[in-house]
Amino acid sequence: MTAFVRDQWYVAAYGSEVGRELLARTILGEPIVFYRTESGDVVALADRCVHRRYPLSESRLDGDRIVCGYHGFTYEPSGTCVFVPGQARIPRTARVPSYPVAEQDSFVWVWIGDPARADTALIPRAPWLADPAYTTVCGMEPLAARYDLLVDNLMDLSHETYLHGGYIGTPEVANTPITTEVDEDRRIIYVSRHMDDAACPPFYAESTGIDGRITRWQDIEYHPPCLYLLHSRIAPVGVLPNADGTDPDGFHVEVVYAITPETEHSTHDFWAVARDFALDDQEVSDFLAENNRTVVLQDVVALDILEKVIQSEPEGYQELSVNIDTGGLAARRILKKMAGEQQKAATR
Repeated sequence: MTAFVRDQWYVAAYGSEVGRELLARTILGEPIVFYRTESGDVVALADRCVHRRYPLSESRLDGDRIVCGYHGFTYEPSGTCVFVPGQARIPRTARVPSYPVAEQDSFVWVWIGDPARADTALIPRAPWLADPAYTTVCGMEPLAARYDLLVDNLMDLSHETYLHGGYIGTPEVANTPITTEVDEDRRIIYVSRHMDDAACPPFYAESTGIDGRITRWQDIEYHPPCLYLLHSRIAPVGVLPNADGTDPDGFHVEVVYAITPETEHSTHDFWAVARDFALDDQEVSDFLAENNRTVVLQDVVALDILEKVIQSEPEGYQELSVNIDTGGLAARRILKKMAGEQQKAATR
């Protein structure tokens, strides 16, 4: 398994999840409690009281401070303890770690590594999720499988034909070759599959109203370690973008996954589907939300099974890779390189 890359931004929650109720979430093995101050800022603190390790997420807010529900130790949003029961002096070490956070494109991002390196300019963008020209449905499913397996799953969409038939999969997805490009400097992996004449799966037939075969494009853009974008274009066969790049006759769906490790063997699978058509049609939104969640849960079941298989197999088992794996293999290589650079920097 690839070591965690810690000096990076990870999605911790949707902005709508974080409010005045304390939210517990484990990120890269670290229990964290999230909440909003009365002014609306997001706070992220280690979810353990320094006194007897009681989870602060099981405690309560008093204004912008967390009051530990066990012995009353009270913490500022910075993590500094400002009250200890039974004594006036507060020990110098009475503080909990705080984590840099940022809100962007409907997500709450958290930095797990060295706080001094937390540059918000490094956060990759998914602008459609907060763009009024798009309508978005979203959710999050817990995955009882290691992070790497979800990355592999999303980088090779040929599995749609077999695992998601009847929803988004058709024979053409598996049978159409891919092209893979890697931007080594920006560390972005691109995988494209353009189908000139394909069956229209129910996911798109029901949402777009297209009756018949389609031109279907799948363009993946993966920003390791956390953000995965699938630019999906659907149109009747033969309908292509204009020479100037405009595409008024195509339907565009931006599928976004935030892949956040919870522990070495579990993952937060954030998903969102943004569309530029039928913006005010609640039936379309309900259909896409239900169907995409079904697809995500099919992946969850498969990857949970695969995690158990991997944990039980003998050491040194060799898997076979083929052409459809080039994107996933590139992702593995870059993640391994990022983890190695981090480890090297830590030993300096």
